Amino acid sequence: MTSNNTKECNEECGSCTSANQCNDAKKEEYLKKQKLKLKLSKIKHKIAIISGKGGVGKSTVTANLAIAFAMQGNRVGVLDADIHGPCIPKMLGLKGQTLKGSPDGELLPVIGRLGIKVASIDFLLQSDEMPVIWRGPLKMRLIEQFLSDIAWGELDYLLVDLPPGTGDEPLSVMQLVPDMDGVLIVTMPSEVSESVVKKSVTFAKQIGVPIIGIIENMSGFVCPDCGKKVDIFKSGGGHRIAQSLSVPYLGSIPIDPKVCDNADEGLSFLSENPTLPTAVAFIEIVTRTKQFLTKQTPQ
Repeated sequence: MTSNNTKECNEECGSCTSANQCNDAKKEEYLKKQKLKLKLSKIKHKIAIISGKGGVGKSTVTANLAIAFAMQGNRVGVLDADIHGPCIPKMLGLKGQTLKGSPDGELLPVIGRLGIKVASIDFLLQSDEMPVIWRGPLKMRLIEQFLSDIAWGELDYLLVDLPPGTGDEPLSVMQLVPDMDGVLIVTMPSEVSESVVKKSVTFAKQIGVPIIGIIENMSGFVCPDCGKKVDIFKSGGGHRIAQSLSVPYLGSIPIDPKVCDNADEGLSFLSENPTLPTAVAFIEIVTRTKQFLTKQTPQ
């Protein structure tokens, strides 16, 4: 540790005898990392939800999985890391809320139904029309602040809803959370989505993050009157990817118009329709996710 530039810094601030008098810029970085490490240590499982392309319903899946986890009595948080297109607040009925400070200088997450804690840039914007015109470093800094400055408290699960692709935000989150439990990769049955989602699988493998599994969203439409399933966007793409790349397949989520209606109204689809095929699919995915995490966790 450097003190008044008289000693070369070895970046081991915790054991440095000159730490109290240090004015090296690396000390601030060290303290930031320690703060983030302490905050994340109170969260049992950190899960990122990613997709190779937009339009596959990734945020819808994130919101409903959060509700499914919470309905089972788990303490759940959701970090909306989609800086340019935040959707989580509206889907969880929190549109119009704002982040507020606590007496000890932390930011308090907005708390929704079932005690779900949420952080999103949407809580900082003055209007829906205000775009976020930021480059990578600013976005990374905001995500870092959401992780380290939000008073998440003790959680069983933190779900991180990432924007599509393999760019700044996904890479930043993986770097900031080195003990990420894994990623859930959302796709849809179309051939276009099938070809692009393989990039997300490769991305996760290259950076060394476990792949919890692939979820095929919008997988057919089940007629509420006759019960017949119609494959609007074909079917089986997610399962084929999982088999070809040797990663787990968590299940298929059929289309149900009520999911969209409830999301637009900020209502809980699962709470309102717990027995419908789509709701059952979400619950089964949560069960399989828990099974994966149990196998990964040292006994």
